Amino acid sequence: MGNAGKNGGEYYTPRPLIQSIVSVVKPKIGETVYDGAVGSAGFLCEAYSYMRDSKELTSAEFEQLQQQTFFGKEKKSLAYVIGIMNMILHGIETPNIVHTNTLAENIADIQEKDRVDVVLANPPFGGKERVEVQQNFPIKTGETAYLFLQHFIKILRAGGRCGVVIKNTFLSNTDNASVALRKQLLEECNLFAVLDLPGGAFLGTGVKTVVLFFEKGKRTENIWYYQLDAGRTFGKTNPLNADDLAEFRELVETRGDSERSWSIDVGKVNKTTYELTVNNPNRVEVEDERTPAEIIAEIEELDRQAADALQRIKELL
Repeated sequence: MGNAGKNGGEYYTPRPLIQSIVSVVKPKIGETVYDGAVGSAGFLCEAYSYMRDSKELTSAEFEQLQQQTFFGKEKKSLAYVIGIMNMILHGIETPNIVHTNTLAENIADIQEKDRVDVVLANPPFGGKERVEVQQNFPIKTGETAYLFLQHFIKILRAGGRCGVVIKNTFLSNTDNASVALRKQLLEECNLFAVLDLPGGAFLGTGVKTVVLFFEKGKRTENIWYYQLDAGRTFGKTNPLNADDLAEFRELVETRGDSERSWSIDVGKVNKTTYELTVNNPNRVEVEDERTPAEIIAEIEELDRQAADALQRIKELL
């Protein structure tokens, strides 16, 4: 599914990342959890496991968890079927998943009864939505992910929380839609954390993404950033794992500073561009103190080792 989903910017989210996002957002028994781009329902399944194991449930709480907690929408037929199957296999007997195009719904029609407490999602990005779809949103753009983000902000009730994956260019793009959406996010929500992921975190692709964590209903004053650096290149045989995210999960609780984490004062953000680019002030760039002669000698030594290795291979053949 991960390999098949690369068309149109759809990437199936690594489970350790989903688990980390759920642990930050902390859905509680009695709250409703929603994913408007449900895909294979990984976020809803992990949220179910988290909430089920959070306490000793009464029969009424378990029934509520089963029937009145998890909701989602999915446009594509195959993903819709797989998402329902996945939820059933994880123990959710009544998946409240609707086969529909979320973006075809006008967000002006969302009422209080439609709102949810928690949004967890990795919406597709890079798509180009039709003009008639864009008319459903106050900030007009063809970028699919930006339309989903507007939908998520609208559907959250006051005090609701969201963890959403989006391309990191959202933080710096200078087009009108990006600027307007960042402004809305900062003014209508508390964007309390940004997790910066390296390229390759999604099944070895080079796409660089960030995870936005925000709470609706109050303005953002400070944003805490964490820049993930696992010290290695990710790939199919070397994927993102729980250990890579352990420090993030520990530091996000206190939003403390470290070599990989820092905070910014939103009052100092440029009010024309609202640029929120990841720019780690704590990273110390180590200068290469080798002389040119030492660098050349190292290159020659590596070439010699490579030649020796090739010769041994030829002898074996």
